[in-house]
Amino acid sequence: MDWLERYTFVEEQRLAQQGHPEKLATFLLDELLSHGTTTAVIYGSVHPQSAEALFAESERRNTRMIAGKVMMDRNAPEALTDTAESSYADSKALIERWHGKGRQLYAITPRFVVTSTPEQMAAAGRLAAEHPDCHVQTHINENRAEIALANELYPEPGDYAGIYQHYGLLGPRSLLGHCIHMTDREWRRFAETGSVAVFCPTSNLFLGSGLFDWARARAEGVPVAVATDIGGGTSYSMLRTMSEAYKVLQLQGQSLSAFAALHAITLGNARALKLDHLIGSLEPGHEADVVVLDAAAQRAMAHRLETARDLAEELFVLVTLGDERNVVATYVMGERVPRPSRPD
Repeated sequence: MDWLERYTFVEEQRLAQQGHPEKLATFLLDELLSHGTTTAVIYGSVHPQSAEALFAESERRNTRMIAGKVMMDRNAPEALTDTAESSYADSKALIERWHGKGRQLYAITPRFVVTSTPEQMAAAGRLAAEHPDCHVQTHINENRAEIALANELYPEPGDYAGIYQHYGLLGPRSLLGHCIHMTDREWRRFAETGSVAVFCPTSNLFLGSGLFDWARARAEGVPVAVATDIGGGTSYSMLRTMSEAYKVLQLQGQSLSAFAALHAITLGNARALKLDHLIGSLEPGHEADVVVLDAAAQRAMAHRLETARDLAEELFVLVTLGDERNVVATYVMGERVPRPSRPD
């Protein structure tokens, strides 16, 4: 909550400035592509123009963004609040304009229950019911203070996940970030609804939020996606993100092979997004979004690879030491993406 108030909310208010959403969208797409990411799930701000600018820039580059304007009508600066009615209308208009246009997809985006009134949560649920092919993105169980406040504001459902379920916001297209401090009942709610737990390792470590229990998610049959959480995370690189994921699991006595890590950020994430029929593998007929990696692109990695005994060890070096410097080329729908120019 302190991070939101001191940094995130301050930055998001700038998106009301003319031209800033377009500038930020250009920067973001440059960074994503240079780090080898061609499909991403993104939160806008409360301003509809933030989502509009992102979709427009993504359409221009033929990338795929799953995004939405944030719905937030309390516990935030006045300049960043909307209403239940306006958030519904703005989201509806964005869905009609952008969802399914080219490669763009809409995500209904109540930030989290702490910043939405019951009326707004109901509006988000109504949108989800009216547009079942849209994703839903939100946050859950990131830290103890947030959980206590959520349950204070919504005591009836009995737990945090129950609040989302009450409003019809759990389901196979629901992407819930963090999922660190989950109860047994919440794991069952996720499993029963097919909701996706989104693991954000760099953010969780940076903010000291806690450790995501991937083994528990797997045991419960809960789908898992892995994300950078670029608001609270520390890298755009999915390789760096998986390196931190490895450490999070090690701290809990869990293992993560290089093969499993690479699967997670390719086909695994595609399956979590219900897009594995389009992306995530090199199967014939899939979209040609391809990232070319060189595990020896960094001197220290090249040195370490000299003693690698097999493919598993080579890939382990890539997963634990790699970052954007290992990205040789990024292709979007078969077209190589030019590298963005860097300031001197």
